[in-house]
Amino acid sequence: MKTFFKKIYNIIPNGIICLVIISSIFALLGVKMGASNLINTIMNTAHDLLINTVFYLMAICVITGAIGKLFTEFGVVELFESILRPLMKPLFNLPGMASLGGVLAFLSDNPAVIGLAKDKRFASHFKKFQLISLTNFGTAFGMGLLVIVFMIGQGFYVAPILGLLGACIGCVVSTRLMQYFVLKEYPKYKTEDACDYEHEEEEKEVKGHKSMFQRILDALLDGGKTGVDVGLAIIPGVLIISTMVMLLTFGASTTGEYTGAAYQGVEFLPWIGAKLSGVFDFLFGFHDPHLIAFPITALGAVGAALGLIPNFIEQGWIDGNAIAVFTGIGMCWSGFLSTHTAMLDTLGYRELTSKAIIAHTIGGLVAAIVAHLLFLVYSLF
Repeated sequence: MKTFFKKIYNIIPNGIICLVIISSIFALLGVKMGASNLINTIMNTAHDLLINTVFYLMAICVITGAIGKLFTEFGVVELFESILRPLMKPLFNLPGMASLGGVLAFLSDNPAVIGLAKDKRFASHFKKFQLISLTNFGTAFGMGLLVIVFMIGQGFYVAPILGLLGACIGCVVSTRLMQYFVLKEYPKYKTEDACDYEHEEEEKEVKGHKSMFQRILDALLDGGKTGVDVGLAIIPGVLIISTMVMLLTFGASTTGEYTGAAYQGVEFLPWIGAKLSGVFDFLFGFHDPHLIAFPITALGAVGAALGLIPNFIEQGWIDGNAIAVFTGIGMCWSGFLSTHTAMLDTLGYRELTSKAIIAHTIGGLVAAIVAHLLFLVYSLF
């Protein structure tokens, strides 16, 4: 049977297969909503997300980008790195230098770790298995500052911090699991250095003297420009992924009819959530089946997942526990399905991508469960 389908796949052009799949999806949605209503809902939802969510997220990106650059310019990042350094070996089995990658990823995004990992001076502190696991370590903190600031902006203050703690635990699990998988596949990586680097005396770049005011201004403006780039980068994810997820999450209008307005859909994900409600309630404390849309979306893009929250709040589905879980799983996963492959490919270990994805999937689930448990403990006081 498998051979038969493989032959069919080789005979039929890929374009036809793509058309059949896309047409089937839209036909199923169109039968339920009506073709014109479906198209109008897609356009209206995407437009509303762009105006009311993307620009808000971009503003946060600009501010957090400026703060992050300011921290880098005046040594705050190095201060955090020195404070966190003693925790690296016992918790993550990584050299102290790895903490710099975690801080930079928290202030920016997952790929910040790759820039460091490609630096021979940085990589020379790692064994091969440690450097490979750095992708899981850094991804667990990607866009962390953006996620926390966004949650606080929605009126939640303690829950995001509990979610951050959950993400830290999830990061430990993901990083350690990845190291286990790598060493099981390549035992020799335990003793092999990640790279050879001769500590030669390097030419120091001669910089003109800048006043304190000029350094602050340059840091704020340069960081703000970086924030704009991040804000632009999340637009496709928010508009495409969030729109599709919302089509599968929300229902018809209050009258039960489809009108083509924004945020209408077929309630497919809540149907799945209702079937598994006992599991999600036990593990994450989700009391509404619609909430599973957030972790599913975060797998592809955490910015898109954040775009769901204002509407969830408006519908009354969100509570402090959900925010804690969203923060934990949102930070830990933070679009890792779309970045892990590229990150490991850049490092030259593409064949280990599946291992990294398995480890990080488990780590994200652990982050959500821990965030839920922490919120339960917090609720007792």
